[in-house]
Amino acid sequence: MALLVLAPLAGCSVGGDGSVEAVSAVDVKPLVRLPGTEAVDPNLPITVTAERGGRLTDVTVTGPDGRQVTGKLADDQRSWQSVGRLAAGTRYLIRVAADDGDGGRGETVGSLTTATGQARLTAELGPDANHSGVYGVGQPLTVKLSQPIKDPAARQEVERSLTVVSDPAVTGSWYWVDDSNLHFRPKEYWPAHASIKFGFDRPGGRIADGLYAGDAVTRTIRTGDRVEVLIDAAAHYLTYRRNGEVVNTIPVTTGKPGFSTRNGIKVVLGQEADVRMKSETIGIAADSPDAFDTDVKWATRVTWSGEYVHAAPWSLSSQGVENISHGCTGMSTANAKWFFDETRIGDVVQVVNSLGRMMEPFGNGFGDWNIAWSEWTKHSSLGRTVETSGRADEAGAVGTLLPQV
Repeated sequence: MALLVLAPLAGCSVGGDGSVEAVSAVDVKPLVRLPGTEAVDPNLPITVTAERGGRLTDVTVTGPDGRQVTGKLADDQRSWQSVGRLAAGTRYLIRVAADDGDGGRGETVGSLTTATGQARLTAELGPDANHSGVYGVGQPLTVKLSQPIKDPAARQEVERSLTVVSDPAVTGSWYWVDDSNLHFRPKEYWPAHASIKFGFDRPGGRIADGLYAGDAVTRTIRTGDRVEVLIDAAAHYLTYRRNGEVVNTIPVTTGKPGFSTRNGIKVVLGQEADVRMKSETIGIAADSPDAFDTDVKWATRVTWSGEYVHAAPWSLSSQGVENISHGCTGMSTANAKWFFDETRIGDVVQVVNSLGRMMEPFGNGFGDWNIAWSEWTKHSSLGRTVETSGRADEAGAVGTLLPQV
């Protein structure tokens, strides 16, 4: 039996007919049975029972975060049982009000600590909060789990442990890329100048038998202006839009036949003011006529396989005229410097009318936006979308799950 502490009640109460009934404060400790205090199995419900003719009038179980565990009192008021999930390795405070059936009432207080889970699932969140945490409107949120999750029910528990809150609110959904990685994106691009807070924050929560959520982790980021870049490989021009308005058009050259630039929507991954590009890194032999080994200025990366938007002063005569690159988008040094300065990680770059294949959805950068929304939502284990209503600076806020439409 857990440690019980008497807390006297008031000396009278109002009866059902409006009369005042005398109530005596009694020690109800002998009337209440609680579960053990240590190493309680978190998979089992908390049960409180009344003995020796006593009745339970109120039971409250509270975790360290102040949240109450849902429970149900039996119709005969002789027992109460939790129905909400318990976290592993967590101390719960139990408050019980009871009467002895003879006009005496009192309160007792106990506690229990659930057993630590056999294994902990942790999560690594992306993107990293660099650049003061400001990203373009195309930036997906990513979660990398510490171990693969294959079971559908366990995947649902993982999603229940993930929260996304933004201001302004959006409708979004999680996508299981594989057994260990999830991405979150809205139906449309993020709003400009939005605040976004997301996290894996149900420490101790049961994921599967013997597996529990590890320490909570959260990340807060912001979006900047809505920057959308359109590269037309057939017209050989790049159009740069900021918040819907055309700011600049730049003559470019893209990938020549056999090295055509990928079509589709990509997201800026990073920027390097000076990078050495070697053809061997993309599978071109050193003795090939297409081999190159060049120092390149003002390079904005859009795929992990080496596709950049960068300065290409050696191709000035072809820019705006023909495609002669090995897959990158080349422009003058001055234009590349301007593009570099006006662009940030997470901005959207779309290529159209190229002879190349489509951008991969995953694995070579962020091709998430090339997946239709109706298809994207099918890869949520809960089969639901998330309404990210709330303020991103409110601790503990949770996006609202909506039925999938």
